Amino acid sequence: MHSHQTMGDLIAEQIRRHRQRLGMNRRDLAAECARLGRPDLTFAVLTTIETGRTGKDGKTVRRPVTVDELLVLGLALATPPLLLLLPLGSEGTVPTVPAADHREPYTVWQWMTGEATPTLEGPLDGRYVPDSRQITKTGQTWAAAWATAAYPVSLYPELARRRETAHKARLRAALDPSAQTEYIDRLEELAQIVNDMHRASLTAPALPTELGEDLKRLGLLDHPDQIDPRGTE
Repeated sequence: MHSHQTMGDLIAEQIRRHRQRLGMNRRDLAAECARLGRPDLTFAVLTTIETGRTGKDGKTVRRPVTVDELLVLGLALATPPLLLLLPLGSEGTVPTVPAADHREPYTVWQWMTGEATPTLEGPLDGRYVPDSRQITKTGQTWAAAWATAAYPVSLYPELARRRETAHKARLRAALDPSAQTEYIDRLEELAQIVNDMHRASLTAPALPTELGEDLKRLGLLDHPDQIDPRGTE
């Protein structure tokens, strides 16, 4: 089982762990934070984050880390910021919310990234289950609302994959005209994701200029103006 009372305690421990991994003292870390635009993360502030201070009641009080600071500290420590929250491989469990049990770090990682639906209730019959409460008068369940909000998480990596696949197919087609059909197939797959993004009111990242032009020329986009006309190299 974990030994952390709060997520703040866990973050503080990970800041100290990665600082020591890099051979940095707190002054070094403060200087790196200042270089990244946060001179207010001083030696004294970092000390209260890592070790806390003794309050009037004799208990140790840590200074909390804000979301803005988490990004700076992660970059300053050459560590993905999410790993300061969820140290994969070094902790058995981590805190979730006060009303729920702790969970294995990668489980919470998937919640944070939208890859999985949180299961705060349970265990029922040995299983944790998604929240099925209706949260609106329309009858929408909490789990369904989560899935809607998390939809972009599945689209953006898939767009990146299909964009790269189409780019490679285009290069092959430029050298071998018989590969043109394959290129069009890959363009159609790419267009499907771009069109899905548009229907979900999402902004698609810029595409390589040639791909964007070919998508428009072949009429594969529901809305040709939905992609960034500036393109990329």
